[in-house]
Amino acid sequence: MDLSVVVVTYCSRPHIAECLRALDRAHGDLAMEVVVVDNASTDGTVDEVRAQTPLVRIVETGDNLGYAKAVNRGVRESSGEFVLVLNPDCTVGDDSLRNLLAWMREHPRCGVAGPLICNPDGSVEMSARAFPGPGAFLFNRYSLPTLLWPGNPWSRRYLLSDWDHASPRSVDWISGACMCVRRAAIAQAGGMDEAYFMFNEDVDWCHAMKDAGWSVDFVPCARVIHAVGASRKRVSGRIIVERHRGMIHYFRKYHHPNPIVDAIMTTLVGLRSRMMLVQNRWRS
Repeated sequence: MDLSVVVVTYCSRPHIAECLRALDRAHGDLAMEVVVVDNASTDGTVDEVRAQTPLVRIVETGDNLGYAKAVNRGVRESSGEFVLVLNPDCTVGDDSLRNLLAWMREHPRCGVAGPLICNPDGSVEMSARAFPGPGAFLFNRYSLPTLLWPGNPWSRRYLLSDWDHASPRSVDWISGACMCVRRAAIAQAGGMDEAYFMFNEDVDWCHAMKDAGWSVDFVPCARVIHAVGASRKRVSGRIIVERHRGMIHYFRKYHHPNPIVDAIMTTLVGLRSRMMLVQNRWRS
């Protein structure tokens, strides 16, 4: 088996059919399997998957396990040499799967490869980035300092925004919206850290891969359209809270702060979480 595609769904009915149709168009002569891991959707996602693509294997978890646990479950249920972890609101380009696998076979120490991810309007998502430092929560893609001062040096460093994203290169981490992972690298570095419920698990996984000696590469000849951005609509408050818990977990795991720094960081991240919860209530 060349490729296993793992798609984690949770109330993903508006997007999943097009996601799966794009995979069907793109796989060509690759030996491919698709495993949809559903985290107890209540909107008919599973029925939609069965109606559109009866050959896709569906794993129903029976509960909302979170993203990292569901991805790990999908990896265990699959057998391909490579695993494509794909969000249900992503559509892969026709040559993207072949280009990603060609890159990984030409670069045997590449553990993770990510495509160029674009918004529906064609603009580039900053999906390949540097590892976050202690201040990254202030200078990420959606933060107020980045929106008010997009050219600030801290955001540019973290988002790699000075680079045109037109040429392949090794980076620190790539977005979990679409990442192709070598199964041999998973066997060595392990699966996603299940302490993350949603968000930050992709940064952590790439960190673990690099610590184990694998490269993380950005491959722009593979292209994916990402339909929904987290900043564009109202989300559940739990997602916001869990995202910030993930920030704290990552910071403590990789930066080993002393108690004073840890208390300051935890307070600032908590304040940011509360601000985003208030902002979220006003979104349409």
